[in-house]
Amino acid sequence: MNRAEALREGKEKLRFADFSEADLEAEVLLRHVLKINRAGLFSSLYENISSHEYTRYLEFLNRRLQNEPLNYIIRYREFYGLGFYVDSRVLIPRPETEMLVEEAIRIGLQLKNPVVCDVGTGSGAIAISLAKNLPQAKIYGIDINNGCIQVARKNAILHEVEDRINFITGDLLTLLPEPVDLIVANLPYVKQSDVRNVPGEPVVALDGGYDGLNVIRRLVLQVGMYIKQGCICLLEIGENQDREIQDFIECKLPDAGIKVSEDFAGINRMITITLP
Repeated sequence: MNRAEALREGKEKLRFADFSEADLEAEVLLRHVLKINRAGLFSSLYENISSHEYTRYLEFLNRRLQNEPLNYIIRYREFYGLGFYVDSRVLIPRPETEMLVEEAIRIGLQLKNPVVCDVGTGSGAIAISLAKNLPQAKIYGIDINNGCIQVARKNAILHEVEDRINFITGDLLTLLPEPVDLIVANLPYVKQSDVRNVPGEPVVALDGGYDGLNVIRRLVLQVGMYIKQGCICLLEIGENQDREIQDFIECKLPDAGIKVSEDFAGINRMITITLP
């Protein structure tokens, strides 16, 4: 069997199972097995695939057919122009979260030696992206799940910023050792009833309770204690959650400034809290 025939088989299997990006996913899995890029694959389609490579390819296809996320199978996800190791311990970074990184960088560049905390760091994608773009910043990455911290440290080493980020296993800000200038938080915000619609990813990274805002509310209650006077907290939220969380912030932090920002799809995705 040559590589073209293997690729055709993979496409057919995924198409039959109604995967919306069957052709692309079959190609990505085959390239992962062969350890080559796209140009390398298409310039060698008529080379034979070894029995070991074919067996491994079928294994990956079967895992995908069982709805294991593609990024967990290939152990890779790109975020903010960087490549990250991901596995089933962490949430797969989403493109919409990049707007938090962009805004955090914009704010951080205006501060001298800022102290920044990425709450719910997961794979470390936000903290590491900030470390790469804010060389003067001191950064903390916090997650309640020690498995996430292990993945984040692995990625920090991969990107050579392990000496720039202090990773902490803890619940939100409770173990943060000092006040910070900026908090960036992509916390669980999926409604408990909708978590089943995101198969394969860790429930703890998704489940925000009955309305999706339980964890975010807990963070807001802690913000006043851990952010320096006049500083900022960036929160990622889900669709149609902006009004409810604004009301909560106005109640608990009545003197704070609040700004809502849309993502590239026009959804209110980011809440900016500025303390007086």
